[in-house]
Amino acid sequence: MIIKNKDELLSHGNVRGREITLDVIEHAIKAVNGYELTKKTVYIKDKKLVIGSFEYDLSEIRDIYVIGGGKATYPIARALEEILGDKITQGIINVKKGEKRRLKYVKVVEAGHPVPDRAGLEGVKEMLEIAEKAGERDLVFCIITGGASALMPYPAGNISLEDLIEVTDLLLKSGASIDEINTVRNHIEEIKGGKLAKLIYPAQIVNLIIIDEIPYQPWGPTAPDKTTFKDAMYVLKKYDLWDKVPRSVRDYLMKGLNDPGLETLKPRDFENLRVHHVLLAHNTNLCEAARRRAEELGFNSLILTTKLEGESREAGIVLASIAREVDEHGRPIKPPCIIIAGGETTVTIKDLHGRGGPSQELVLGAALKIAGSERIVIASVDTDGTDGPTDVAGGIVDGYTVRRARELGLDIYEALKKHNSYEVLMKLQDAIITGPTDTNVMDLNIITITD
Repeated sequence: MIIKNKDELLSHGNVRGREITLDVIEHAIKAVNGYELTKKTVYIKDKKLVIGSFEYDLSEIRDIYVIGGGKATYPIARALEEILGDKITQGIINVKKGEKRRLKYVKVVEAGHPVPDRAGLEGVKEMLEIAEKAGERDLVFCIITGGASALMPYPAGNISLEDLIEVTDLLLKSGASIDEINTVRNHIEEIKGGKLAKLIYPAQIVNLIIIDEIPYQPWGPTAPDKTTFKDAMYVLKKYDLWDKVPRSVRDYLMKGLNDPGLETLKPRDFENLRVHHVLLAHNTNLCEAARRRAEELGFNSLILTTKLEGESREAGIVLASIAREVDEHGRPIKPPCIIIAGGETTVTIKDLHGRGGPSQELVLGAALKIAGSERIVIASVDTDGTDGPTDVAGGIVDGYTVRRARELGLDIYEALKKHNSYEVLMKLQDAIITGPTDTNVMDLNIITITD
């Protein structure tokens, strides 16, 4: 069971709609489990290491290394250990603080996320030691999952770790999308934007990727980057951050603008590198799994989008508006139905704030617009199990939520204004708790309209 507090969530409100919604969420998350997908993709057959459509003769490989970072990196590394055992010479992965599980051959470093920290930097330094000694007959698994950009910090030039932390904090509060944040990170850090692949060469690299970005394509420190220094500067100026970031960051970006040698690696730069990309899962897989489960349960289903972006509470209002249209007019799909939306919304923070996260704000925004409905349930979860800087995955609401909040003396409008969605959902017993899910493919939003 992925959802730990299901009994609590089903103790009130539209119980049938909630039960169906939670069922769909669990099935979808199970379908993109990093451990299970790795075991299906990587295996040894006839003394050959098979990785998806690629094969490696084990007798020709000298050393196998495992490096990487991200919130779903541990289960992939665990699967590799079970498959390869002592064939792994050395390894190190950076995971989010709180991941207490450990491995035999691969060192596990708990580091800061979403803001980088010293532990993450020290872990990257050890990865660079592996990169330096990996030779032509060696194979390096690079595991990259959502959260890797924060968990694998290595500031470039004269930029300090403290400067990098400040930039990250400013970007996270600005409302910038994850791809915009990574555009900046790629151009102020030493290993991002494919540069780690160049350092690992001439060893062979296999990227095992669980993607949580909207343009699902190979990404990370060992994959090509299509963005430029000019793009990074544009992001900072777009969110009025150019004059707020540390001077060292501005100086490095200006230097990179005039020095092609500092630019990230483009697809053409990978033509002579020995890199294979294996996408284990992405948000589309998640949404398709949710759709299949909805149909198994006898519901009409619709994937509305896998690219949901924007301010979280506003996205919740939009989803609620669609739900009301379906409820009242049977369009664009007829009830009973389940509508699925994947992606990643953001929260713009300008003043002092409470606790919460994008998924929690989304459902509270939606709750205000579906008040009184007897058939609508809306849920949103961050698929890694931690929504924002909280210990919950997200939340679930229905047409009874606003009334229950008033009875408990809770002001949803004020909570949204102060970004304090966590407190409201916890008191309503509507916060979804999963713990680590062994995946990270952005957010899953489910609208259920019963008959």
